Amino acid sequence: MPMISTKTTTPITKEQELILKEKFGKAIEILPGKTEAWLMLGFEDNCRLWFRGDNSAPLAYIEVSALGKISPASAEELTAEICNICKDVLGIDGSGVYVKYEETDKWGYNGVNF
Repeated sequence: MPMISTKTTTPITKEQELILKEKFGKAIEILPGKTEAWLMLGFEDNCRLWFRGDNSAPLAYIEVSALGKISPASAEELTAEICNICKDVLGIDGSGVYVKYEETDKWGYNGVNF
């Protein structure tokens, strides 16, 4: 039951969104037991983000939420892949990307909780 929410200071075209969907769908498999089959994605572009008191460079803030625990090694690998994807697809350098991980033991879907 993973969710990846992406906020960027840059615009995201429909073509880029589809590429991000595909690449994040593969990247989520870095987390054991997670697949694109249950992945939800959200994109917000043209956000007003600031980093180090500056907003002149492209920035991205990405939240990865998942049911269960995320090991430090898996998070490290996924962060590297997310930064690579942001650079390749959106032109946002890894130094302008923050990735937050949120673990939960409760996740609701279709009227029930897992």
